[in-house]
Amino acid sequence: MFTRWDVIALLLILGLLVFFSEASRHLLQPLAELRLKPVSLDPANLPEYAARTTLRMLIAMALSLLFTFTYATLAAKSRRAERLLVPLLDILQSVPILGFISITVVFFMALAPGRVLGAEFAAIFAIFTSQAWNMAFSFYQSLRTVPTELVEASQNFRLSPWMRFWRVDVPFATPQLIWNMMLSMSGSWFFVVASEAISVGNTTITLPGVGSYIALAIEHKDLVAVGYAILTMLIVILIYDQVIFRPLVAWADRFRFEQEPGGIPPQSWVLTVLRRSRLVDRLTAPLASVWRHVLLARWSKRAAPVMREPPKQHGWITFQWAIIVTALAAVALWQVGRFVIEDITPSDIATALLLGLATLTRIVVLIAVASVIWVPIGVWVGTRPHVANIVQPVAQFLAAFPANLLFPIAVSLIVMFKLNPDIWLSPLMILGTQWYILFNVVAGAMAIPAELRSAGANFRVRGWLWWRRIAIPAVLPYYVTGAITASGGSWNASIVAEVASWGNDRLVAQGLGAYIAEQTDAGDFHRIVLGIAVMSLFVVLINRTFWRPLYLYAERKFRLD
Repeated sequence: MFTRWDVIALLLILGLLVFFSEASRHLLQPLAELRLKPVSLDPANLPEYAARTTLRMLIAMALSLLFTFTYATLAAKSRRAERLLVPLLDILQSVPILGFISITVVFFMALAPGRVLGAEFAAIFAIFTSQAWNMAFSFYQSLRTVPTELVEASQNFRLSPWMRFWRVDVPFATPQLIWNMMLSMSGSWFFVVASEAISVGNTTITLPGVGSYIALAIEHKDLVAVGYAILTMLIVILIYDQVIFRPLVAWADRFRFEQEPGGIPPQSWVLTVLRRSRLVDRLTAPLASVWRHVLLARWSKRAAPVMREPPKQHGWITFQWAIIVTALAAVALWQVGRFVIEDITPSDIATALLLGLATLTRIVVLIAVASVIWVPIGVWVGTRPHVANIVQPVAQFLAAFPANLLFPIAVSLIVMFKLNPDIWLSPLMILGTQWYILFNVVAGAMAIPAELRSAGANFRVRGWLWWRRIAIPAVLPYYVTGAITASGGSWNASIVAEVASWGNDRLVAQGLGAYIAEQTDAGDFHRIVLGIAVMSLFVVLINRTFWRPLYLYAERKFRLD
């Protein structure tokens, strides 16, 4: 007998099936179809464009989760791997999306010659690069700060590494990971224009989607079309917030680390439907049975607890590992250097470094301003769950708002008042990345145990003392994670923000982002690689000399024990 919950669940399942089938039916079409049926500004096409863009983002999100669970876990569990993987992650997040596209588009097109699928691979990979690094840093930070009592409990129950990962590590990291998934999903909207309107030298590929629609609207200076794009983005964000992220937030509330009940738990009508539907129970029962067998398989035969490797054991293995890493780094450096110096002069290198310093100055100022604004707001929101439920969809939309849509206002005002583009284009760099700070601080404030908040209230800890003894220690590891990602994302966003165009009006701010964008348009791969190498160098140096020591300090001093 079907209940109303079964009917609603069936409608949701059918709706998802229709969505995936409609959004993917063009994948195997010939590439020539894109030229025969170009992107149109007719708003009637926006539902189809929105479906195709959303499908690309969801596939990229699934790949980002797989990357996060493997890469970040290896970096957090192995000191030898950490020495290589964490700096490599710093470099990867600093490589601009145009750099990934310009280098990989030919490779992905060759996977499906003459088919739309190859271009889709390139677009999905580009979106993946705008999602994965933030999620990996978040998961890595969570695994490094698992409370000691949880680690001791897993040792007392003699859990295997596999069991501890799924029973301790993942549950503890899930609340923060979900918030960063929301931010990554929203942040990928910021670069969806570059991923769907691919232009590298003489190669131009435009995939139907909201991003290519926005690019065409900007090219034609069509404010009405820009308005339609904003409305479409808002509707899509509200839909996947209700269908995907709100249920995940409500479900993950069970994993909050506290011994006392907190405030009102978040609610989700979709989660309620799925829990009460007997149809969903019957459909998922086989999958749940398989998962239980996989989770419990041979775990009692491997009782050794999972521990981070001591730094000074297995000297010969450590020496071999160091030799391998050094050799790989030397080979990579030699290959990059050989490729660059073929057509690069010392003056080109000096120019790229000076432009990098100009972009660095902008980023330092913008990150400082964003921190002063969003850290107090994030703590206030995170300590009030009912406010967080309201702020969540609003922040998702603001994080998803592409800087390109502000080009009409920015370019018009700068031209009208004859302002300096080097200064007034700078805020566009932080537009999409400041939310990494807000979301991570909110997640950190929500993770403050209820008993700690109650102790502060009972001892009348207020004002600056409350911030110094409770709030700042609790959110500092989360803030550093958000700031690292925001800093790297700002370097990436500089490519979009330092070159703003509206119709025939084009403004350029002096910086490394504008340098890479101009070389990409020109198809100069040697200078593209030079710009990416200089950008990666700046990001790694900043992370190694400032952010990483601050992160280790926060992890060591303020870990929940």
